[in-house]
Amino acid sequence: MRLDKLLANMGIGTRKEVKGILKKGNVWVNGKQVKDGGLQVTPESDEIVVNGNMVQFSEFSYWMLNKPQGVVSATEDKVDRTVMDLFKPEDRRKGLFPVGRLDKDTEGLLLITNDGALSHQLLSPKKHVDKVYFVKVTGELTKEDQIAFESGVVFLDGYKALPAKLEILAAGEALVTIREGKFHQVKKMFEACGKKVTYLKREKMASLELDESLLLGAYRPLTKQELDLLFASQI
Repeated sequence: MRLDKLLANMGIGTRKEVKGILKKGNVWVNGKQVKDGGLQVTPESDEIVVNGNMVQFSEFSYWMLNKPQGVVSATEDKVDRTVMDLFKPEDRRKGLFPVGRLDKDTEGLLLITNDGALSHQLLSPKKHVDKVYFVKVTGELTKEDQIAFESGVVFLDGYKALPAKLEILAAGEALVTIREGKFHQVKKMFEACGKKVTYLKREKMASLELDESLLLGAYRPLTKQELDLLFASQI
């Protein structure tokens, strides 16, 4: 792989920025200073140092983001800020994208990666991956609402959702577990039960749970344990 392409893919900078870093003599490969971005390197075995820091190559990146309200789950948007705008330039590795979507006004867990195969596994309708949301609604939640969720809520447009779990925490607060990802699904389920969602936060997807120490808008790499559990859950 070309050295400049590798550095750009690892989020060191854009191709133009990488060219500048090379020109300044701040890149070393196997102990030798390199200014030629066209140098062919072997990421798995060559030792690459940029600005005194070792570049640890990995084919894929996995980030946990605590999505705030007001940003959209997209890589780019002409009107709104996107979740990718929350990332520092050095972390915005080429090819990163959000796995699935959270509504603009929904907070919580969002996986950001460049691993298309894992994304497909998590989003495939055939997999029925559990997603858990904390929700606040108008009105008082009842046993009848729980029964409706367990039976499969029928949306106002006639679509019948898969059975879901509704765990009532307080009069207008609950945890909802769904196994599909229709557009505005949680909101439509409660709407069919005569209630309006006033707050929605995703807390879990498959085995991955939101790190509650992450502030809104903050992100961190997944730990090895989280990755191992996530991949094991998709086998």
